[in-house]
Amino acid sequence: MASHASRIPLPLAGLLALAVAMGIGRFAFTPVLPMMQTDLGLSLSQGSWLASANYLGYLLGALLVTHLSWSPATLLRAGLWTVVLATAAMGLDSHWLGWLSWRLLAGVASAWVLIGTSALCIARLNATGQTERSGVVFAGVGCGIAFAGLACMGLTLAGTTASHAWLWLATAALAGLLGASMLWRTVDAAAPTPAPAPASPATAAAESSHATTQATACAAPSLHWGLILCYGVYGFGYILPATFLPAQARLLVPDPWLFSLAWPVFGVAAALSTVISSRLTRRYTRPQIWAGAQVVMAVGVLAPVLWHALPAILLAACCVGSTFMVITMVGLQEAQAVVGQAGAKRQMAAMTASFALGQLIGPIFFSLTHAWFGASLEFALVLGTLGLLAGVLPIMRLGRPA
Repeated sequence: MASHASRIPLPLAGLLALAVAMGIGRFAFTPVLPMMQTDLGLSLSQGSWLASANYLGYLLGALLVTHLSWSPATLLRAGLWTVVLATAAMGLDSHWLGWLSWRLLAGVASAWVLIGTSALCIARLNATGQTERSGVVFAGVGCGIAFAGLACMGLTLAGTTASHAWLWLATAALAGLLGASMLWRTVDAAAPTPAPAPASPATAAAESSHATTQATACAAPSLHWGLILCYGVYGFGYILPATFLPAQARLLVPDPWLFSLAWPVFGVAAALSTVISSRLTRRYTRPQIWAGAQVVMAVGVLAPVLWHALPAILLAACCVGSTFMVITMVGLQEAQAVVGQAGAKRQMAAMTASFALGQLIGPIFFSLTHAWFGASLEFALVLGTLGLLAGVLPIMRLGRPA
């Protein structure tokens, strides 16, 4: 069993890392978008391209992990520092191409942190009998989203410009990075380092032969393509409401106090859902939890299409917010269980790349149909709903290879 010194810092370190990388590096753009529209005249189509740049970076970051020999800890450190610098650059730069570059870089870094944190935390928590504490780790995304949403709400009401909002968020990201680093050092210091027991020559030779065989077998672990494809469909289905929910709320409700609530509600729902759902694995399989969450998400995506009112926006925020990190958590846990520790980083990277491709297609599809045919966001939401529902059956049929 883990010592008391290592039981608390490990989940909290993962929580802070994901809060910085995902809550700020990935999703802070969503509550800042209405501020950029007001201050800088940014159009919804331009906002879609900036979001797409971040999603492209997320895809590139995941693909790079499949080729880099960096350890998960190195990915984690490099990604966190890059998120801080890219977020600050958004506030210091005022050029369109510059914004595209910084959002792309932040996407690369956030993919590194998600994969690095997941590979480290899931393995360590499983090894110390703390599997259910994975929910605390993945709650970091929702905590970061809620923080960014509330911070932007306060900054908007205080009359702060979008550029200054980015700088404040970069400061918060730096504080989270330093806090996570301190906690990681506590975890490493508390981890026991057992001394190897002496072995007889015959035993040593047998273990050496076994280790060589295992290393050869695990050198190139196979990928689970069913998980990869289902994860990509999920990425396409959720990304449009996740990106444009505050902007859509702003169109329905002019009061900034009310429409700004959508994103914090989204984040709080995400944070609570992972902690609660981590206990559901006692009764349900991970694919069953994933499929159920995807159905709930589909209901949330469709709600603003059928009901043009603030309650529909809040319902969408709750449904999508309470499921997207549950799917992420159980999906990456399933990756670890299916391919084992040796191939976990590669499988997670492939799934993250598939997810990134799905979420990259979503905003680009909206931008093109909006520019060429005048298609509304509602059309894209209906398409996303159909994609989510179509992916439920394949998820239920996911099985572990022999």
